[in-house]
Amino acid sequence: MTHVGRPKDKKTGDIDISDDTSVQPIVDYLQSKLHITMKIPEFYRDEKRGYIGIETSINHLIRELKENRIDGIYLPNTRWFEGEEAEGEESDRFALQLAGLADIFVNDAFGSWQPHASTVKVNRYLPSYAGFLMQKEIENLERIYHPESPFVAVVAGSKFDTKIDSLYALIKKADFLVLGGVIYNAYLCAKYGLKIKGISEEDLTHAKKFVDFTKRYPEKLVELPYIVESDSLDGKVEGKYRVHHIHQLKKGTKLNYVLDIAAESFHDEEVNNVFQSAKSVFVNAVMGFTPHFNEGTIRLDQLIDENIEAVKLYGGGDTMQELKRLLPGLYIVALDSPKYYIFTGGGAVLKAIQEGTTLGLAPVRALVEKR
Repeated sequence: MTHVGRPKDKKTGDIDISDDTSVQPIVDYLQSKLHITMKIPEFYRDEKRGYIGIETSINHLIRELKENRIDGIYLPNTRWFEGEEAEGEESDRFALQLAGLADIFVNDAFGSWQPHASTVKVNRYLPSYAGFLMQKEIENLERIYHPESPFVAVVAGSKFDTKIDSLYALIKKADFLVLGGVIYNAYLCAKYGLKIKGISEEDLTHAKKFVDFTKRYPEKLVELPYIVESDSLDGKVEGKYRVHHIHQLKKGTKLNYVLDIAAESFHDEEVNNVFQSAKSVFVNAVMGFTPHFNEGTIRLDQLIDENIEAVKLYGGGDTMQELKRLLPGLYIVALDSPKYYIFTGGGAVLKAIQEGTTLGLAPVRALVEKR
């Protein structure tokens, strides 16, 4: 079982069951690669509540499985079920239904760190274990908790509030912190009084508090000096984007969308020295607005790779996908290199950093407590 996407509307609570969040592509891939036959059960669907629960109709598939007529059953998207993200009795009932399908529970989904029925409650009813990938992810988190110094952390994101707690934790732990994306734009607005299109008041409020906090660590935050302003979000259109040096912009300067970090930033002597001297690097960052603004991400990854001594820890699906898309050769090398590790869940890594222990991840804690 697995979840796919976010089919539940946070405002209304309605669950949208659609092809966009189906596990069918996963099943098709597994069948193609492993030459097996798998089936996905279907259940009663409420227009707003999604699947109400697991019904006895699944027994037909279980019979086929026991008679070796099929090789596996893949449950529908767990977030299609009303009980997955519910609380109280609904959640407990769904967890018990899931447990009733199996003899053991193996959690190998490190990236699924939210405390949902399928991640933290099934283990109450079954012998439960961490899968091989989960174990590997936890082992590599120790390289962030106890990094070899100098330790450089690079974090970018589209909203400040989703990363803010982990940023506070990282600026304490890391020797140097580098920001990108909308997070960096909000930081520049807060610190230098710039006005950048697309920065919300909420992000600006968070950024101002963060700027004040960083004054305790004046040498740690490494500013990337060259940014790319664009007049449009539709693409990198010739004549409609330009590079600025942040220290040449006066307070009150109004900019259109800042959509990338220019490559010149990583040729800056101070920035270059920080990355070249690092012994440990953690990256949870896509520096530009994909898919058109790629310059900053490409140069960042190349610069990190040039440091052959450092341990390089990449966190997150977006970070991994952009490395794979923009630098496929480096991505392939990284998969087999002992100097690299690519986590499967960026949110999970940041949550673990924020909590300061892997037991801060509810599914991991649930496994340990079950033991």
